Amino acid sequence: MAVLVDGIEKYSWPVSTGKYGYSTPSGTFTPTSMNEVWYSRQWDNAPMPHSIFFLKDGHAIHGSHDVKNLGRPVSHGCVRISPDNAAILYDLVKSTGMENTKVVLAGVTPGDESNVPDEPAYPYNYGTPPWGPGPGYFPPPPPRRGLFGGWFRGP
Repeated sequence: MAVLVDGIEKYSWPVSTGKYGYSTPSGTFTPTSMNEVWYSRQWDNAPMPHSIFFLKDGHAIHGSHDVKNLGRPVSHGCVRISPDNAAILYDLVKSTGMENTKVVLAGVTPGDESNVPDEPAYPYNYGTPPWGPGPGYFPPPPPRRGLFGGWFRGP
């Protein structure tokens, strides 16, 4: 997750998104509600500290005590971050205002559903070698937008 304030990246944190069968929706959203203390009624009262809901169906960015799995797709569609980072983000959105906050989600889900935006072209993609791709050649990953609109490349 890349957190931008006034167009400048202020934070970069690992996240967990939806596992196979539970994709995290892609798109641009405005938060709909925030709860400092929340428990998922749908998922065995799982704690969701510092929840920032961006869809009315329950999708949120929230803290997770399962920090060892951050960076892996293990959620039921929410965006999980560490509890400390969730508190920072919550306070930032609270001070900025939900109406002034933009959540941008893009990437590739474990179900191989492509959520990659159309722009910009990957700047480090020099194309395939003139002699053609050989065994073991894999094209570079497409760019992804961070949570607040910044571009980042990596897992």
